Amino acid sequence: MGIISWIIVGALAGWLASMMAGKNSEMGGLANVVIGILGAFIGGLVLRLFGVDGITGFNIWSIIVATLGAFLLLYIVRKIKGVSVEK
Repeated sequence: MGIISWIIVGALAGWLASMMAGKNSEMGGLANVVIGILGAFIGGLVLRLFGVDGITGFNIWSIIVATLGAFLLLYIVRKIKGVSVEK
């Protein structure tokens, strides 16, 4: 994937993960892109541990993997900060 593809997948994944985590109002566009790209790496690593292909290109599967990784990253950050996940 090229840099533009990473930015698009990162933006979509970060936005979806922030919506799932209830943090959409707290995050801007740049934060969504960064969280999404980091989430793509995390999601890819986690899935590789289970023997499943992670990021495979610019497709729905890659967006799902990146979104799950981004959600996991937001969850870990929230736990480290000590903020309750339950509303």
